[in-house]
Order: sequence, then structure tokens, then C-alpha cells
Amino acid sequence: MELRQLEYFVAVAEEASFTRAAARLYVAQPGVSAQIRRLERELGQELLDRTGRTVRLTEVGTAVLAHARAVLDGVAGVRLVVDEFTGLIRGRVSMGMVRSCSSVDLPTLLADFHKDYPAVEITLSEENSDQLLDGVRSGRFDVAIVAVTAVDPPNVELQVIVDEPLVIAVSHSDQMAKCSTVTIDALRDRALISLPRGTGMRACLDEACAAAGFEPRVAFEVSDPAVLTQLAVRGLGPAVLPASIAAGYPGELHAITVTRPRLHGRMALAWRAEGPVGPAARVFIDHARIALAGTPAREEPDVS
Repeated sequence: MELRQLEYFVAVAEEASFTRAAARLYVAQPGVSAQIRRLERELGQELLDRTGRTVRLTEVGTAVLAHARAVLDGVAGVRLVVDEFTGLIRGRVSMGMVRSCSSVDLPTLLADFHKDYPAVEITLSEENSDQLLDGVRSGRFDVAIVAVTAVDPPNVELQVIVDEPLVIAVSHSDQMAKCSTVTIDALRDRALISLPRGTGMRACLDEACAAAGFEPRVAFEVSDPAVLTQLAVRGLGPAVLPASIAAGYPGELHAITVTRPRLHGRMALAWRAEGPVGPAARVFIDHARIALAGTPAREEPDVS
């Protein structure tokens, strides 16, 4: 039994796919399949059910998974101790980020770190915030820039980078354009424009509407904030936007403050709360926290 076989098995189990696991591990898919087959032959049991559209764990595979993770965590701990004694900073850092992350100068952050630690390999991926948070918890990402609601997600550490109000943005011809403030209930019967589920802004909208006793009716769901903004400009409905974006269209959009509850969009650096952290990841997290500590937060004006 080899460590890489356990690593491949854990990756396939977490991704529910040989293809995604191979991409995550930066190896060819046939190699992943072959190593897991060897592991199954050695154990005398099938660990994965390959008959469906997605790969699923067998009953034996479910039992083995916890032990495989424990072994890999133990090995990571050994490497961590050795690297701390030798003072070496090497390895790989996997970072995730939300799409359209314009509030952070990420190229400078990564370039400065690479200059100081050229032996560390850094990878970067874009996903929705819910996928990023799951990836941080599982160890797939060492650190991620995510959008979060007012409620901190479990099992991760956060450093808030940006905290700004979300507003309802409408064209000047919209029936709500005469309002400066509304409660969330004003959106109950409106066809809305919003980012997809899994994003921070959408989670803020969903939570506020759920607290008011209704589910938002999202007619236009787009992942690009620029397209979302243009849909609102063209009068296709109210859009949920950061106040700073809505303010960039003074002649085309009217921004309405939601007073009950107040909607806030928070961007944060997230990393794993528990589990081993390698020296490279630890140094990168410290570097990112210092670099992003000076990112200005945009506060919401007091509206009574």
C-alpha cells in the first residue's frame, strides 16, 4: 500500500469523479484509475462504485475513507515538523477566489509572495463561494477569497477584507425609483436580477427574504456582475448590487437602501480552522493577511 494510492482514493471520493480528481492532483486520469485498482486488489475489496454517472463510495470505501484521511493527515504532520526544524519553505499552495474579485489586487499579492518564496508552487482557481468554503474545509484549498453573509461560516477562520452595503438598484423608469429606502418585503412580488446560488450576494438576498417569510423570485440569474448591472439599467427589474457598483451609474441606476434588514456584502480571506497546515501554506496565509489588512472597508451610512 502506497501513500499516493490513499491520496488518489481520497481525491476521487471527495470529487466523486476520476476526471476532477486527476485535475486536482495534476496527474493523468489513467494513472489515478490504475493506482486505485491496485489498492482495491491489495485490500481484496472494491472501494468505489463506478456504475453510475458519478463515482460513489461502497460500504467498505466509506469505512476506509476516514482511515485514509487520518494517514494522510499524519504524514502531513510529519512533514510539517521536519520542515520546521530545517527551516525550509517549499511545497504547494492552493488558492481559490470568487469570480470578478475586483476589490483585491491579487496579482501583486501573488507576485510579491513568489519573489520572496520562489520554491513554493502556487495554484489559483475560480469558483462560487460555497464551493470555495467546502474546498477550504476539505483541504482542497489552503486559502480562499470568498463572499460571505453576516453569519460566519463554520469550521473556517476569516479575515474580512471588504464590508459594504448591498442596495436594490433599479432604472429611473422603475416603479421603485421614487423610493430612497425600502424593507425587504418590497421585493416580495418583484422579478429580480441576481447572481446565482452559491455566491455571497445571493446568499444575503436569500437569507433576508427567508427571514421575511418568502422566497425571492429571481427572473434573471447571471454570474457576471457587469451583465447583471446592464440588465438593471435596461429596466428589466431590481438588481441586488454592492453600493459601490450602483454608485458608478448615477444617470442610469437609482440605488435604494434596504433598512430592514440591512444587507451587507462581505469579502473575506478564509482558511481552515482545524487540521494540519503545511509550512508553505502557513507562510502564505500570514503574507496574505498582512497584505490584505490595509484593504479599505466601505461602510454603510446611517439611515434611520
